[in-house]
Amino acid sequence: MRYWLMKSEPDAFGIDDLAARPGQTEPWDGVRNYQARNMMRDDMQPGDQILFYHSNCNPPGIVGIAEVARAAYPDHTAFDPDAKYHDPKSDPANPRWYMVDVRYVRHLRRQITLAELKAHADGALQDFPLVRRGNRLSIMPVEPAQWDFILGLEGP
Repeated sequence: MRYWLMKSEPDAFGIDDLAARPGQTEPWDGVRNYQARNMMRDDMQPGDQILFYHSNCNPPGIVGIAEVARAAYPDHTAFDPDAKYHDPKSDPANPRWYMVDVRYVRHLRRQITLAELKAHADGALQDFPLVRRGNRLSIMPVEPAQWDFILGLEGP
């Protein structure tokens, strides 16, 4: 099992939206960054755990836990000219973009803000991609020790 952090803007799709979906499961579509796509396509497996991160909000931070429910498959929104994430260069015979299905596990007892995570950037989270300057990826790996440390910040 591996661990991940996945970012979403709560105004577009937040942890509450995931919890409200049938089966509490939703395709994670619209990823249009090759590095993030490669992680989904090549590395994510069902059962992998996800820190659900609300971005582009005040304050940004980790708000819940999800899990990978289905391994990567072609992102059909790339082929739909009416879809928000349409990519005219993507071909169903040779898909460019992939998605995984994610399933809600739980809300955190409290939000762990980006500022709080950055406060540990010189210690336990020094190698955590989220706290590095200029990191804009919407999906990133989380090491097991980082996962445990971050969930320890949640408190009782």
